Amino acid sequence: MKDLQQALQQRQQQGLYRRRRMLQGPQGRQIQLDGQTLLNFSSNDYLGLSNHPAVKQAFIDAAQRYGVGSGSAHLVNGHSEIHHQLELALAEFSGYPRALLFSTGYMANLAVAQSLCGRGDFIIQDKLNHASLLDAAQLSGGRLLRYPHKDHAQLQQQLQGADGGEILLCSDAVFSMDGDEADIASLVSLSQQHQAWLMLDDAHGFGVLGEEGRGSLSRQQISNADVPIYMATLGKALGTAGAFIAGSEALIEYLIQHARSYIYTTAMPAAVAAATLCSLQLLTSEPHRRQQLAENIASFRQLAAARGIALMPSDTAIQPVLVGDADRATQLSEALFTQGFHLAAIRPPTVPANSARLRITLRADHQQDDLIALLDALSQLQQQTR
Repeated sequence: MKDLQQALQQRQQQGLYRRRRMLQGPQGRQIQLDGQTLLNFSSNDYLGLSNHPAVKQAFIDAAQRYGVGSGSAHLVNGHSEIHHQLELALAEFSGYPRALLFSTGYMANLAVAQSLCGRGDFIIQDKLNHASLLDAAQLSGGRLLRYPHKDHAQLQQQLQGADGGEILLCSDAVFSMDGDEADIASLVSLSQQHQAWLMLDDAHGFGVLGEEGRGSLSRQQISNADVPIYMATLGKALGTAGAFIAGSEALIEYLIQHARSYIYTTAMPAAVAAATLCSLQLLTSEPHRRQQLAENIASFRQLAAARGIALMPSDTAIQPVLVGDADRATQLSEALFTQGFHLAAIRPPTVPANSARLRITLRADHQQDDLIALLDALSQLQQQTR
C-alpha cells in the first residue's frame, strides 16, 4: 500500500505542494483572499463578467423560475428551454450549425476523444496541450502521440505514421500556461492532407479574441468548415461555468448518442445557462471590455520591457514570467502576495521540469497604475534574488 504521508512530504520537499487559499467575495480587479485585499492577477475572468450586475440578475431570475438544480441529465429531464436557447446562441455566435453544452471543459474534451476514438485509433497532440485533452486521449483507449510544441515537421511525421483507424488531431488554440497561439492554418492543412479530424480547444480565446470575441478562428481568419470540432469554455471570458462543443449537425447528434460524459451526468443548472446567455449578449453590446483588455496587454508588455522583465512570447491575456526553479517561483509568488498582489506560481507537473513560472493574467478592468505597481514590485524582487 502506498505511503500517502511520505508522498506528500516528498512533494513539499520538491517545492511542488499546492495549497488552497480562501476567497471571501467575488472575482474582480481586487479580491479578498485569506483575509487580505489583493490586486488580482490570477483570474481567467478576463472581461470581469462574473460579477456583472446583469449577469448576476439573469442568474437570480432563472433560479427563481427553474430552481437551483437541474435534477437530472440532459437526456432524462434536465434539458430546459434556457439550455436549448444557449446552445442555439453559442452555435450562431461561433459560426457552427450546432453546439452542445457540457458541465466542464474537461468533460467536453473527454466526450470527443471517447466518442470518436478507441483501440486502433490515433490521437495526436501538442505537448503543451491542456491536461484535460491529454487525459481524454489516454482514457479513450486510442494511441496518444505527442509532438514538441508547435513542431509541425514532427507532427507531419506522426500523421504519416498513423496507419489505420481514425486520426484525431487536437490542439489548444491559446496555450494556457504559455499564452501563445497555435498556427491554426498549418493544423488545418496537415489534418486535411491526412484525413484527420481537427479539434481546437479555444478556452482562452473564446470571448476575447477575434471579431466581437468570436474566438481564435475569427482572429486568424480561418473558416469554421476547416475545423470540424470546436470546443470553448464558459468559465473564463464569459465569467460563468461549463463548456460547449460546436460542429456539424451529425457530430453533435453523434455526441449526444455516444458521449458518456454527456449522457451520464447531471445537466448544468439552468441559472448558469441563463447567466451565460446574458454574458454572450454583453460581448457585443459592451465591446469596450475587449478593447480595454487588448490595450492592457500591449501596455503591460511595453512596461515590462522598459523594466528589463522578460516575458514569454504572448499577445494574449496570459503573460508568464519564466523562472525555472519551482522553489524560486513559489518564493516570488509568496513575496508578491505579502505586497498585495495575487499571481500564481505554476510548477511541474502542470508545466515541464525546470520551467516553473509566474502566470500573470490580465483583466479588462486592470488600471495602468495596477500594471506599474506589479511590475515595479516584481523588478525589485528579481534584483534582490539575483
